[in-house]
Amino acid sequence: MARAQGARAQMALAFETVYGTPPVGGFTKMPFASTTLGAEQPLLNSELLGYGRDPLAPIKDAVTADGDVVVPLDAEAFGFWLKAAFGPPSTTGTAPGPFTHEFQSGAWVLPSLSIETGMPEVPRYAMYSGCVLDQLSWQMQRSGLLTATARLVAQGETVGTTTSAGTPAALELKRFGHFNSSITRNGTALGNVVSADITYANNLDRIETIRSDGRIDGADPSIAALTGSIEVRFADSTLVTQAINGEACEMEFAYVLPSGESFIFTVHAVYLPRPRIEISGPQGVQATFDWQAARDGVVGRMCTATLINDIEVY
Repeated sequence: MARAQGARAQMALAFETVYGTPPVGGFTKMPFASTTLGAEQPLLNSELLGYGRDPLAPIKDAVTADGDVVVPLDAEAFGFWLKAAFGPPSTTGTAPGPFTHEFQSGAWVLPSLSIETGMPEVPRYAMYSGCVLDQLSWQMQRSGLLTATARLVAQGETVGTTTSAGTPAALELKRFGHFNSSITRNGTALGNVVSADITYANNLDRIETIRSDGRIDGADPSIAALTGSIEVRFADSTLVTQAINGEACEMEFAYVLPSGESFIFTVHAVYLPRPRIEISGPQGVQATFDWQAARDGVVGRMCTATLINDIEVY
């Protein structure tokens, strides 16, 4: 009997035309490192008395479908997650490329996805429809594998023994690494950075109406949030002075491959808190700034994600 192994797992993704309705085609095979995406339905213990010490049968509760998908930051597939986070991009360029895709924060309506995860040896193919991206986060550091975590809220799960995604289109994996990264502040390279965290959240509001199938009616975006942290070696007072003065700066987190593909995440108005400067020993002194972003009055939005690759349309 075949046993399920993560090494053989597959994932396919497609954007929906109607929320909660998987499309009949147009799926794309997605690279991923791990996923907790799934549906669960807890049981409610019976509260009734008068039937002895042994409890009565439990009752099914509502269905909850959500989870995280850990994906690589790459030049092609990552654009699908950016579209899920910010909405369709504004694309410029002519065939055969390169094409510049600009994703902007602030969209009132976000696209929904259908995501199928497959374990062919069982076989088990789970289709998660009505997936809306709630949060996208990643970390910058000196070494290690560069991945992002996409947190999703789905409407429901449908399990079958055959795939519903057909033959998904394959993408060329052009992965970014920490070695390809850089951070700038107001257009100037920011030095002495040890690590950085970036988290963009749509703060979805689940529409939990009464339905016979126990599913939600949708997930609407509310006020977005863009937060993170920067850990730096304490070498000057530039960031501390900005924090004390309550000023905003523009920060750019960039990845560029030698072949020309790039991903640039620009946060237009970053506000820094005043940090505690601790001396914990004879080693170098480090400071951590837990920053927050806000809408920039000049640009008119909070952030812009620019992806340059050979994909013509997302």
